[in-house]
Amino acid sequence: MNNSKKSMLKHPLAYAITAAGLALSLSAGVQAADNGKFRIGVVTFLSGPAAGPFGEPSANAAKVLIEGLNKGQLPAPYDKIGINGAEIEMVMIDEAGGASKQVEEFRNLVQRQKVDAVVGYISSGDCLAIAPVAEELGALTVFYDCGTSQLFKEDKTPEYVFRTSLDAAVDNIGAARYLSKVRPDAQKVAGIQQNYAWGQDSWNDFTHSMEQLMPKAKVVESQMPKVFQGQYGAEISAISVKRPDIIHSSFWGGDMEALVLQANARGLLEDATAVLTCGESAIDRYKDQAPNGMIIGGRGPFGAFAPQNNLNGWFKDKYQTAYNTAPTYPASKMAQAILGLKHAAENTKVEPGKIPTPQQIAKAFKGATFESVSGTVQMARADGHQAMQGIAYGEYQYDPATKKGGVQNVIAFSGECVTPPDGTTALEWIKAGFPGAQCN
Repeated sequence: MNNSKKSMLKHPLAYAITAAGLALSLSAGVQAADNGKFRIGVVTFLSGPAAGPFGEPSANAAKVLIEGLNKGQLPAPYDKIGINGAEIEMVMIDEAGGASKQVEEFRNLVQRQKVDAVVGYISSGDCLAIAPVAEELGALTVFYDCGTSQLFKEDKTPEYVFRTSLDAAVDNIGAARYLSKVRPDAQKVAGIQQNYAWGQDSWNDFTHSMEQLMPKAKVVESQMPKVFQGQYGAEISAISVKRPDIIHSSFWGGDMEALVLQANARGLLEDATAVLTCGESAIDRYKDQAPNGMIIGGRGPFGAFAPQNNLNGWFKDKYQTAYNTAPTYPASKMAQAILGLKHAAENTKVEPGKIPTPQQIAKAFKGATFESVSGTVQMARADGHQAMQGIAYGEYQYDPATKKGGVQNVIAFSGECVTPPDGTTALEWIKAGFPGAQCN
């Protein structure tokens, strides 16, 4: 491969915030404006290195879902118009800028823009900053992507915060289980993670899972560059000299794509197999710049790993038609969060056409089971505030004839196989040998 090949990053998403001309109330509190509409604040990266691979698909998914819901086009059980009969109005916010800026934007969404719920956040740092503010304000908040295992503490039961996606522990337990199936002979393992909570937690969960499932495999190198560093020549060189069989990375967004491009160009991925827990997000962007056989995940049953069902069929068709590409896992996860919110709001027993309060929605959301583009979702962890689902991994395969990427040799693991039970941390469960895990 030629090092002069162009970067795989797209230009940041150009966007317009909807609901122009709406009056902004200056009063505090979370009671929504009485305009007969259900207002959702949607927060995702609209600029910066995470926009192209993550924020843009997520924003597009929100637009497709909300338009379809407002027209009553979705299959059952989501064929009723809007949310509880009320038209949905979206206020979209850029997640770029860091945690302090996001807290300020969140307060603005709740206290001034009077949204009825907030759906969003990719960055684990942003989620950790937003969660206590959501509880303070009594604002119904659905985290659709961030994966930090630190979100829900055993000693603090949330009321208004929910996560309809999975955490990093599931990603990395699943990755280790997949390797034990397809590469049981691997002897040397290296890792490269972004040096903050997400990367650190991911590496800990993965390496300890490997100790349990593949004890003969040994860690020979670990690199922790700063997030959004972009250039990884020194780290690639350090890993190369150790000649690992497996290279694990929880990189996401532009960092992940840059790593693949640079490592493949320097021959690192010719002998070593990359395991990318977030790899599916670039499945149509790698092209021939990634090796066939690279192991990728979609952080659950999302994107290329989503099942064949009526909801996903509708979603894939509408998304493909609108954007001329298939929805990747960030898009699936945004769709799932909005569907979960709709399910909860419509199970509050509030009169159709009326807007349920955050308290009413939170009560219905807690412990709920709902259908999604990914199959059945159970809010079965963190006292009913954290989703439990299975996860799948597969091998990347590029078809030069169609110029499309796909996955083969897919293996799925149930939620009961890869999810720590309530009352124990992920690391405690892993180190104990996954007691109670139900695996096929």
